[in-house]
Order: sequence, then C-alpha cells, then structure tokens
Amino acid sequence: MRQSSSALDGAPPTGNATTRFSNVALLSVASTLPSRVTTSVDIEDRLESALHRLKLRGGLLKRVAGVLERRNWAEGESADTATVRAGEQALAEAGVKPGDVGLLINTSVTRKHLEPSVAVRLHHELGLPTSAVNFDVANACLGFVNGMSLAAGMIESGQIRYAIVVNGEDADDIQVNTIDRLLGSDIDRDDFLSEFATLTLGSGSAAAVLGRADEHPEGHRILGGVTRAATQWHDLCVGSAEGMYTNAKALLKGGLELVVSAWKEAAPEWKWSEMDRYITHQVSSVHTNAIVKAAKLDPARVPTTFPRYGNVGPASIPITLAEEQATLNRGDRVLLMGVGSGLNTAMMELAW
Repeated sequence: MRQSSSALDGAPPTGNATTRFSNVALLSVASTLPSRVTTSVDIEDRLESALHRLKLRGGLLKRVAGVLERRNWAEGESADTATVRAGEQALAEAGVKPGDVGLLINTSVTRKHLEPSVAVRLHHELGLPTSAVNFDVANACLGFVNGMSLAAGMIESGQIRYAIVVNGEDADDIQVNTIDRLLGSDIDRDDFLSEFATLTLGSGSAAAVLGRADEHPEGHRILGGVTRAATQWHDLCVGSAEGMYTNAKALLKGGLELVVSAWKEAAPEWKWSEMDRYITHQVSSVHTNAIVKAAKLDPARVPTTFPRYGNVGPASIPITLAEEQATLNRGDRVLLMGVGSGLNTAMMELAW
C-alpha cells in the first residue's frame, strides 16, 4: 500500500487493502428464512400511541426505509437450527461431504452467550470432523464477506480443501425490547429516531461453501476485492441485545464517503463500473439509492430484498445472492458490496 501524505503529518495512512485469489471458487450459497412475517404496519400499529404523541406520521418504515415487512422466527424455529439447515443445503448443492470440510466460520451478529463461540454448536450439528477448524468472526454487517475472504485465503494457501461460511440472525428480542422502550413517556423524537433502524431489522440464515477452483471448474471463481476502514466513525451505530442506537444522517454520510473513496481507488485495477450484478448489503431504500447514485450504478443490476426481509445484518448479502443465482449466467461478473458499522467497507468480485 502506498503511504499517503497524511502519514507524513502523523495521521494514519489512507488507502484500500487489496486481495486477489487465483484458485478459489464459490461452490454454493443457500438460505433459510423464518416462516413468520411481520409487516411494518404491524409494528407501527404497536407503536401507534408513541407515533401520535411524538407527532410522527404513520407509514414511516415504508416511506423512509422502504421496508414493507421482515421475517421473524416462529414457534419451534431458531436461528441456529435454520443455519444448520442452510449449511446442510449448501453442502448438498456443492456435492461436498461434511467429513471433507476443513473450516467453519460463523459470522453472526446474533449470539445468546459470550462463550463458547456460536461456531462450536454449528460444527457439531453439521457433523464436521474433529480436524475442521471452527470459530466466529464478528464485523457487523460485513462479517459474511470477511468470512469468505478468510476462507478463500486458507484454501489458496493449501491449508484446507473446503470451507463453509455461515450466518444466522435473530432480530426478535431486540425489536421487542425496542418497541417496549419507545412506548415510554420519557422518549422524545430524537430518542425515537435514534432507534428507528432497529425496527427495520429482520431474521434469517445463510451458508456458502468454498473450494478449490481447479477441482471444481463448475464453481464460481472468487477473484478478490478490496476493504477500507473509516474507524473514526466507530460510535455512529452501536448495538447490543437491548437495542441499537444510530446517528442515521452521519452514518449515511460517512458510509457513502467510505464507499466512494474505496470505489475510486479500486477503479483503475478492477473496473467495477460494468458488472452484471451488484449484490449490496440490504439496509433501506435511502442507502441503496444513495450508493447507486454515488457509484453511478445501473439500478436494474442492483437487486433488493430489504422490502420483504428488512436488514438481516451479515446474512443480507448471501440471502440476496441465493435468490439471484437462478438469474445469473455463466461468465457474469458479480460484485458483493457492503458497509458495516464501525465503519468498514468491503467489495468482492465473483466470476459466475
């Protein structure tokens, strides 16, 4: 990485981190969605007294975020169980036996406890061998793409033949807690709007299997990509099991600046302005439209799932890719794009 002039003044150097892979392929991607649908009308009905008191017009979730509904786990369903099912489906579609997997990376934001890792249960439930390395990677909504990059690096180096990257999100508790809190008489408009993004969250699970391209010519080559950090904005979106608090305006501005900076620096080497499909992290209509405009993308090549599923965190990209894969043709260029709280951005190119 070239050192910028700012580094000479004592400021951190700026620039992208770039990675290229020569022998890694995405073999499959699958998702499992909850059966219970929660509409934005349902949520706003529960918040009616707060909306009236704060003089906020109804239809806020649809009008501002473009989210019409999201999925929540029904009785007898759970994120972990669904993630196992997505993993089993991905392995079956890839034609890979569990015993041949050398790595499992769980990338979920959702976790019921601090220890042990979520990965250990998934490793057990999927019947992976004792030789399979397993661990969690947490990086907000970028976790899945980061997990794919780590797995690709281990495959490329010859440490493993196959990896499975998984994610399972459960937005149920955080939304219930948030709605209860927003109904409090001490909540003002600023408080309400700072927690608005929590109401757009949805639940879901996804999994992807990666392997060697020379062993799987039918696979979809992972060519590499870039990442870039703007961690001075680490306090713009902070979440826990109790709630998620966001400075929406500053987050959008900082995220766009980060994406545009990464995009412009990557442009001469990667030429991403002519991709066949852009699979972006699904946040809202505001964020999607802003990225489309800033990067001058063709909106017809940017599929959206947030109107139906909301923001499913790190699972958003693989869920959207899983839905789009039937419409992709051999040789299509696909770019995975995301911004994660913190802030970080990542872009990864696939040759379908």
